[in-house]
Amino acid sequence: MSNNMQKQIEQLAMTLVRRHWTLVTAESCTGGGVACRLSAVTGSSAWLEGGFVTYSNAMKQQLLGVSAELLEQQGAVSQACVEAMARGALVHSPAQLSVAISGIAGPGGGTEEKPVGTVWVAWARVDGVLVSQRFNFSGDRQSVRDQAVEDAIQGLLAVLEE
Repeated sequence: MSNNMQKQIEQLAMTLVRRHWTLVTAESCTGGGVACRLSAVTGSSAWLEGGFVTYSNAMKQQLLGVSAELLEQQGAVSQACVEAMARGALVHSPAQLSVAISGIAGPGGGTEEKPVGTVWVAWARVDGVLVSQRFNFSGDRQSVRDQAVEDAIQGLLAVLEE
């Protein structure tokens, strides 16, 4: 982990602790990578509730309450889906801040509309703030996943400080 990423996580942790808030993740293409990176930090149990790894659409529905209709109409790799995942993570946990990720890490699975490297991330707060962003990463599968994890963590701090 880079020194800059370490500093951002430490700042995120201090802000969450100061607010008496906790964080939950809802991850698809990153397979729990955000939760793994955050839980590697000593003392993270004070501010990290845990995470949902919802790789399949069925798990997105069952654990996070994402509707079958939304998945059918928009797809799992969509703004609507990650926003529903982020809200669902808050509903199904005691956390006050969430991050959700869904994307196409590759090497296959891409389309003209959603090429490999397309990743949607959403951040939600219990007070109703909801922000989402589409990323277009390049590189191999692991590189796409790593970039998604880092941008998701960077976004957490920005959304928390809004």
